[in-house]
Amino acid sequence: MIHRPFVLTSPLGEPIRGDLRLPDGAGPFPVVVVCHGFKGFKDWGFHPWLGERLAGAGLAAAHFDFSRNGVRGDVPDITDLDAFRRNTLSIELGDLATVLDSLATAFPGAPLDAARVGLLGHSRGGGTTIIAASERPDVRALVTFSAVSTFERISGDDVLARWRRTGVHEVLNARTGQMLPLGVELLEDVEANRGRLDVLSAARRVPAPWRIVHGTADETVPFEEGRALLAAATGAVSDLVPVEGGSHTFGAVHPWAGPTPHLEEAARAAIDWFERHLTGPLAG
Repeated sequence: MIHRPFVLTSPLGEPIRGDLRLPDGAGPFPVVVVCHGFKGFKDWGFHPWLGERLAGAGLAAAHFDFSRNGVRGDVPDITDLDAFRRNTLSIELGDLATVLDSLATAFPGAPLDAARVGLLGHSRGGGTTIIAASERPDVRALVTFSAVSTFERISGDDVLARWRRTGVHEVLNARTGQMLPLGVELLEDVEANRGRLDVLSAARRVPAPWRIVHGTADETVPFEEGRALLAAATGAVSDLVPVEGGSHTFGAVHPWAGPTPHLEEAARAAIDWFERHLTGPLAG
């Protein structure tokens, strides 16, 4: 496997840092672009391991940090709280589009087949990949891990009124004990772009083959949301893989402590899907 770090520039002029993992051999290789979730980052827990697993299966894997996810430099954690506060879903969609648009040009010498591109998203990143797949015919296959069926996850009139009044809503990062600020820009983005950011509506328009992988014991995004996504996925060849007893991260933790049986099951389901739809005679 070959590991190549990269830096792209977001539509707002900010760095998008990533890692490209390539299989050994001449290629050209199909590419899977992987999106982390809320409070996640490209080096969180299972992501480097997953990139290696994809590369070991003959698939190039591009993991990246959304430009305002709060991770800066070589510190693999959320330290830039101002950037985190100013992030929005539309910014993340723009970052993902930048990565996809750069596959054919930004990696000189890398044997990538930009005509065979898949997306894999975890949690909120799963919702982001659903919207991107609904908008981009160049996405040939989609896998979501523990994906959200809606971005409107903070409710209550008092809570929303306080968010608007103060300009910030704080959420606890249970892993670190940090209180992470969400700027009112996130709320305003969701309200101003409800049509585009409606995950279930986008799910109905996904033309690519789509596999939904979801733990039945997901404590963060209930398994029923996976069922809702499957019910909405009327435009695609799709299926739902229930990981029995699997949690939101399939048992993976950060710092990385190795794969679990549930994570291995999720990875096998993803690789099988991408092998079916991005490689061989079925990728036409």
